[in-house]
Amino acid sequence: MAGMEEDMQYQFDFSALLPYWSDFLSGALVTIEITVFSVIIGLLIGVACAIARRSTIGPLRTLVSTYVEAVRNTPFIVQIFFIFFGLSSVGIRLPIIAAAVFAMVINVGAYTAEIVRAGMDSIHPSQIEAAEALGLSKLQIYRDIILLPAIERVYPALSSQFILMMLSTSIASQISAEELTGVANNIQSNTFRSLETYMVVAVLYIAITYLMRAGFYGLGLIAFPRRRRLGTSL
Repeated sequence: MAGMEEDMQYQFDFSALLPYWSDFLSGALVTIEITVFSVIIGLLIGVACAIARRSTIGPLRTLVSTYVEAVRNTPFIVQIFFIFFGLSSVGIRLPIIAAAVFAMVINVGAYTAEIVRAGMDSIHPSQIEAAEALGLSKLQIYRDIILLPAIERVYPALSSQFILMMLSTSIASQISAEELTGVANNIQSNTFRSLETYMVVAVLYIAITYLMRAGFYGLGLIAFPRRRRLGTSL
């Protein structure tokens, strides 16, 4: 009972964290940078893989399907360990941040591929037939009738996936990446104020999440004018 009373008398002390405010901001910035690079490159890879999975070339379809299923059925921490520790065993040594970005790109690409493919499969064949009747080229049909409408349909799902990927950057702290969680681990080990440290980190992650949601919402209004007319939100 005495121990429980002592625990209930815990005194919060955020002042011990004040000297580290620049470290928190630096970690948050690294988190955002890793996310931006990973999302942009991963989106391009995902779209390419989605197209490849609908290809008539059997070996290409099989290769891409194997990649997607391998990523979707293994934990992200295993993927990042494989890239950072596994590749170093065979002489391929990547810098910590490069390994984190590489792992995230591979992960984002696989999940994006499935999301975009689902959007492309939702396009009704009659729309393609109508485009062909109007004399549109195959490139125009794929771009304007299939791909762009598909991305518009799955845009909320893509946005959510990218935000989840931002939160997953915390796993990069396991390879000593100096992103937000990695910085927090160092700060709490110096100050012994674990509760306060991770409360600050939680607030920062929430702030980044809402910042990303606002950014994706604005980007959606610009990229897809119909969303602006309909007032669609994420």
